[in-house]
Amino acid sequence: MHQRTVLDNGIRVLSERMPHFDSVCIGVWILAGSRDEREHENGISHFLEHLLFKGTEKRTAQDIARAIDSVGGSMNGYTAREYTCFYAKVLNRHLDLAVDLLSDILLHSRMDAEEIEKERSVIFQEVKMVEDTPDDYVHDLFNRAFWGDHPMGQPVLGKTESIQSLSREQIVRYLEDHYRSDRMIISVAGNIEHDQVFDIVGQAFSQSRSGSKVMKRVTPRGMSTASVLERRTEQVHFCLGTEGLAYMSSRRFASFILNTVLGGGMSSRLFQEIREKRGLVYSVFSYLPSYMDTGLLVVYAAAERETVSEVIQLILREFETLRRNPISEEELRTSKEQLKGNLLLSLESSDTRMTRLAKNEIYFNRFLPVDEVIDRIDSVTAEQIEELSNELLRPEHLCLSLLGPMTKRQLNRDLNQVWPMERPC
Repeated sequence: MHQRTVLDNGIRVLSERMPHFDSVCIGVWILAGSRDEREHENGISHFLEHLLFKGTEKRTAQDIARAIDSVGGSMNGYTAREYTCFYAKVLNRHLDLAVDLLSDILLHSRMDAEEIEKERSVIFQEVKMVEDTPDDYVHDLFNRAFWGDHPMGQPVLGKTESIQSLSREQIVRYLEDHYRSDRMIISVAGNIEHDQVFDIVGQAFSQSRSGSKVMKRVTPRGMSTASVLERRTEQVHFCLGTEGLAYMSSRRFASFILNTVLGGGMSSRLFQEIREKRGLVYSVFSYLPSYMDTGLLVVYAAAERETVSEVIQLILREFETLRRNPISEEELRTSKEQLKGNLLLSLESSDTRMTRLAKNEIYFNRFLPVDEVIDRIDSVTAEQIEELSNELLRPEHLCLSLLGPMTKRQLNRDLNQVWPMERPC
């Protein structure tokens, strides 16, 4: 059973009771992320997420870590493009402690200058770690190529130069502007009662205040282009994708099935054709990042320099097949069962249920019952998949980013053979 209450200061409190669980997971969601940053402050949301764990008026960073460890719990945070989440998972009898810790770091953080400089160095190492991991870094390169100078094209972790320039005053001002009660959702899932959650959260977060600053987001426009970052790696890593659907799109369930058929698992067309049948790659998959007003459909793969153009050609061929031929009834049925199975299995975790509660509130302003989601999945037709494929998978809409031992000249030469297009590299 799920319930929703709004505190006097505007914080939305959501809960789902899971009576057979010993755990409870609580997340505080701030509706601000990297797309809300200006270019010169790129990375500030992620920087702030780190800093809030570095000490409050009554606890040191070590005190915070010891408090959550002392009850066998876990506590962390993460930053995305449209929100930042701070969460804790504990046994249900320790909910008071989890709420106290989360409210303390969010409302009473010291922002000590020395800690800021220490954490700045930590984030530099995190950025370098991603840049040294080509199968991670290529996704950042794709976002930059596709979204260009729009904030959606900026890396969530930030760029070294912008992180270096951020001052304590900028960070505190960002905190005051964005971490407001009217932009805050508290989601709790586990063996708890809603009245208990409401009382504990209401008292702990009563000092949070709403603000007057209006937050504006501009919808990005994607670009069809191809680019390459030459680097000495064993493989060429690449992302090939296009603009997808927004989180709230009425056709999102058709897109889920399209993604499942294309590259959503070991039985998907791309995995079977490129890895199992031809042995050209170890990893190939597709994914669907979705946002408030837009989205992406992206294929990732990594191949040897000599075979990368063949792999790209096979992906383009599969796009064309999906555009011209409806999927079979058997493929449609098994894809639906795969999606429904993944959904139902994920709900056996209080973490997932807490996240689902919050995202339902963020994007739909209501809770979507599981039965409704399953019905929507079951209602998708092969004709809807074909129609969506024709809209999204057109060659003139695609963007390609590569990372590896390849030059721009080699890229243009190879792609001319498989994908004639304008390439402003």
